[in-house]
Amino acid sequence: MDTPSARPRQAVHHFSLQYLLVVPILLALLTGYILFLHGDTDIYMLWSQCHARSRIPWLSHIPLLGTPSCFLVSFFQEALAGHRAAGIMAVVLSFVGGLLTISTVEAARICNSPSVLIAYPTGAWLAFNLVGGAIVWELVIIPAFFHRSRAIIAARETSSPSPTAGPSDPNFGESMRHLTQIAETVAIPAAVALGYFVPSLLILLLDSPASIVVWLFFPVWVSLIRQGLRRAVLALKRHWHGTFHLESNKAALIGMYAVPILCSVLSQGLLIWSLTQRDDRKEMTRATTKFIVIDVFFIGLTVLYWVLVEAGWRVTAVMVGAAVVLGPGAGVCIGWIYRESTVDPDRSVTVVAVGGRSSGEATPSEETPLLR
Repeated sequence: MDTPSARPRQAVHHFSLQYLLVVPILLALLTGYILFLHGDTDIYMLWSQCHARSRIPWLSHIPLLGTPSCFLVSFFQEALAGHRAAGIMAVVLSFVGGLLTISTVEAARICNSPSVLIAYPTGAWLAFNLVGGAIVWELVIIPAFFHRSRAIIAARETSSPSPTAGPSDPNFGESMRHLTQIAETVAIPAAVALGYFVPSLLILLLDSPASIVVWLFFPVWVSLIRQGLRRAVLALKRHWHGTFHLESNKAALIGMYAVPILCSVLSQGLLIWSLTQRDDRKEMTRATTKFIVIDVFFIGLTVLYWVLVEAGWRVTAVMVGAAVVLGPGAGVCIGWIYRESTVDPDRSVTVVAVGGRSSGEATPSEETPLLR
C-alpha cells in the first residue's frame, strides 16, 4: 500500500476553487439547456391539468401549493407507470440511494463538521428532490465539498491557527476522516434503509400519489431516523460516543453499504429483465422518464468529475466499472470505499482533541455548535 507521502497529489491540490467550479457551472448550464430542449408538451399538460384541479383533487385543491405539489406527484406517478418505466426508475432510485449513503457518511465525518452544507445535508437534499435535481448537485453540493477540501488543504499547508481551522482543530489531524461517533455505524445504514429505500420500494410497488408524497420527503425521514437511532444507541452503549474510522472495520463497512449495493444489483437485474419485455410505456411516461434520465445522467457526470478531481482516475475507473456491472448505486458506493484509500491526511499535524478529549469536552455531533 502506498504511504501518504508517496501518493500523487490530485487536481484539488493544484487548482484554486474558482477553477475547480468551472466544470460544474458549465454542466449546470448544459443541464438546463438540454432539459429545456427535450421538454415535452405532455409534461406541460401535467401542469395544466393540475392547475385546472383535474388531477389528484385532494392535493391540487390545496391553496398556493396545490398546483406545484400535484404536478410533482403526477410527474413521478407517470414516470413509474409500466414495467419498463419501473425498471428504469429502480436503477435511478438505487443510484440516488447510493449518493444519499455517501453523502450521509461524509456528513458524519469529523473533517466535514464545520461545513453546514455537508454536515447538515437535509436542506440540500430536499432542494434536490423537490426543485433543482442535477443543478443542486452541480451548484450546491459539489461546490461545498470542493470548498471544504480546499480549506483542509490550506490548513495543512499553513499549519497555523485560523478563524476556521488550525492545528488545534480536531478536523485536520490523523483522525480527521473518522466518524464523529461509533453510533453512526448503526444510525446511518438503518436511517437510509428505513427513510429512503423503504419509501422507494413502496412507490415502485404501489405507484400511488400518497406513497409518492411520502417518498418526496425522504431527506426528512432519513435525518429524523438517524438522529433518533443515534440517541437510542448512545443511551444503551455509552462508550459508543468515541470517534471511529469506518474503513478500518470490515463488519461496519459492509453494514454501511450493504443495502444500497444490494438494491443496486437487484435494480440492475430488474432493468435488464424489463428490456427483454415489450416497452409498455405511454407517451406521457416516455416524456417524464426521458426527463429524469437526462437529469440523472448529468448528476452522474458531476459525481465522476468530483471523484476525478479529489481522488484521481483510478477511483473514477473503479466507480464506472462497478456501475456498469452492478448498477450505478453500487458503483458510487464501491468507488467511495476505494476512494478512502487515496485520502492523504497530514500526519504531521498534532491533534489534542480527537481521541484525547478532556472529560468536560463533548464529542462533536450534529447538535454541536460550529462556532464557539
